[in-house]
Amino acid sequence: MFLRKAAEAGTLEIAASRLAEKKASSAAVKQFAAQMIKDHGAASARMEPLAKRLGIQLPASPNEGKKQELAQLANLSGAAFDKAYAQQIGVDAHQDAVKLFREATDDAKDGAVKDFARETLPTLQHHLEMAKKMAADVAR
Repeated sequence: MFLRKAAEAGTLEIAASRLAEKKASSAAVKQFAAQMIKDHGAASARMEPLAKRLGIQLPASPNEGKKQELAQLANLSGAAFDKAYAQQIGVDAHQDAVKLFREATDDAKDGAVKDFARETLPTLQHHLEMAKKMAADVAR
């Protein structure tokens, strides 16, 4: 379950960040989005062999509810887009991801999955700190 949720979160962040590269008006938002695409893409690549070994099919796209969030984001532009992206994808999604990965470091049964969660958690915590700063900057 952890790998599926982590993959789904990653696909959301990558899709939203690709949108941000096109629609954001803030250089900070564009820079954050590029970092998210790079880091979440790398995490996805590390998850695939774990999932394959465990016989788990990872989702290739966000769930329907998250697709609706993406569609709402896509309808925004300029400062409104920057604020929504910074809060929803930057802060909110990373708070959820940190919680998910923290739980997996404690609860995962598979050692390799537990290691993946433990090794990825500091990056997600750093993303959350970056996101909070970005959200404060674009709120001004």
